[in-house]
Amino acid sequence: MKTYLDCFPCFISQALRAARIATNDEKKIKTILDEVGMMLKNIPLGCPPPESARLIYHKVKKITGNLDPYKKIKKESTQKALSLYPFLENRLEKSKDRLLTAIQIAIAGNVIDFGADWDFDIESETYKVLEMNFAVCDYNRFKRNLDKAPNVLYIADNAGECVFDRILINEIQKPVTYVVRGMPIINDATYEDAVQAGIDRVATILSSGTDAPGTVLETCNPEFKNVYKDSEFIISKGQGNYEALSKEKRAIFFLLRTKCTVVADDIGVCRGDIVLKGPDDYNS
Repeated sequence: MKTYLDCFPCFISQALRAARIATNDEKKIKTILDEVGMMLKNIPLGCPPPESARLIYHKVKKITGNLDPYKKIKKESTQKALSLYPFLENRLEKSKDRLLTAIQIAIAGNVIDFGADWDFDIESETYKVLEMNFAVCDYNRFKRNLDKAPNVLYIADNAGECVFDRILINEIQKPVTYVVRGMPIINDATYEDAVQAGIDRVATILSSGTDAPGTVLETCNPEFKNVYKDSEFIISKGQGNYEALSKEKRAIFFLLRTKCTVVADDIGVCRGDIVLKGPDDYNS
């Protein structure tokens, strides 16, 4: 996905939010805003937003010296999500279509996003999403491709959300490689976050090596690139991964809730909708 003009105010907003979490020093926060403002003129519209956001969060880390400002928030999100796990399992047990329900549960976890949003309650938003209808639902294509695939590459998004992903991974009943970020960026899931959520019990955890808030392939490590290249079935969670991978000609299925109008418009849905979107222009 390209960068739209409406992404630029969001870049500034995210920089301010991250800066305030990282430090109480008003002078440092002002410096961050000044330098990010100067960076905006050099951001090309043709690159995906996570590529530019990566540089902005680098600036926050460099100026504040705080390499993981969202660490406490991530741990708290995972603890809250784990408290919901029995409810999620019960929801699945009562379902008439377990796989579709597991997909919707995984998407419900995508509300845990401190980059695109801030003002949300995990529990109430989870209940809300589980009662929603899909705006895009390529479920039959998803099942058809999953049946043919020997294994699954599952690209994670946020900490806390990993707990919801566990439900879907269990239901897939195939070997799953679960991909996390290479180092802390916003509240995106790293190896530590995935283990706290219990992912190591149900999947093999792999670092993509990237420090971008999305799977920007140019910034990923060779190990992930090789696995990605050989994968026949890929699940991509969240907006950042959609922004980075939506133009890839691969069997990628995007699971997300749209939290900004830019991504919603790019997909052709409304802000707040839930989406299970298969690949465009791909024989599947």
